[in-house]
Amino acid sequence: MRAVTATGGEPVPADRPDPVAGAGEVLVRVRAAGLNNADLLQVTGTYPAPPGSPPDIPGLELAGEVVACGPGASRFAVGDRVMAVVGGGGQAELAVVHERTAMPVPDGMDWPEAGGFPEVFTTAHDALFTQAGLGPGERVCVHGAAGGVGSAGVQLAATTGARVVATVRREALRAAVEALAGPDGSVRAVDPGGFGRHGPFDVILELIGAPNLPEDVAALAPGGRITVIGVGGGAKAELNLLALMGARGRIHASTLRTRPLEQKADAARRVEAHVLPLVAAGRIRVAVQETFALEEAPAAYARFRAGAKLGKIVLVDAP
Repeated sequence: MRAVTATGGEPVPADRPDPVAGAGEVLVRVRAAGLNNADLLQVTGTYPAPPGSPPDIPGLELAGEVVACGPGASRFAVGDRVMAVVGGGGQAELAVVHERTAMPVPDGMDWPEAGGFPEVFTTAHDALFTQAGLGPGERVCVHGAAGGVGSAGVQLAATTGARVVATVRREALRAAVEALAGPDGSVRAVDPGGFGRHGPFDVILELIGAPNLPEDVAALAPGGRITVIGVGGGAKAELNLLALMGARGRIHASTLRTRPLEQKADAARRVEAHVLPLVAAGRIRVAVQETFALEEAPAAYARFRAGAKLGKIVLVDAP
């Protein structure tokens, strides 16, 4: 098969042996695979794949058709359309997925959207609901809202009736971020500078990291929760613990990639039950900025690094 490989710090399409589905796994003919920041880090050697995942093939999410089922795998049949978060190896023509972490692709969802859905929506859903316990009508701040996880978080929060403040560095993207929520959502996209004046917030989805933490704490409503799932802006911050105590606040932090199978399966079932019906109803969509063929992986990675995008960059089947 052809796959994107981490070669000399760059994403290089190359031939690799076809994978084989093991116990409880399905073999998927990949039709689309989203790019994420973790893929860039893996390619440069700073974020190794977890044990059991291909060490040199990036790709945390994929969508495609089941072409074979391993021993004991019975949840899906050959020909079923599935999508999944994987530990790695998604950016290839073939990939293995444990059936418990896979989700069905809703009717009407095209391959680029399906390929860009699993990682960002599972991450955002877990952070907002499982970790932070977001409830209806609460006030939410989503940092880095034009990115993949941020754009997912904006939509998920808006569908609960939350009032969302979305920080977006590029002014040209703010109207598009506000439009993600649909006619019934309440989203205001603002410059990151001085975001705290738009609070107080019950939940803050932190995708930038250290530079925001002091103002995050200062902007918490009583009982407010901060969930840290990105540190691209830095990993070390100085906090006013008295302010955190005064707000009776909480700070959570999590990653998805290295969790054990049971936890990944649980996260997938939650998304399947809560989010896929919203996709089928047209209330949730995957913002896809641009698509590239697998052989165009170097250009796709360069476009991802360039920023100034709304949502996802996705590798797809060549026309």
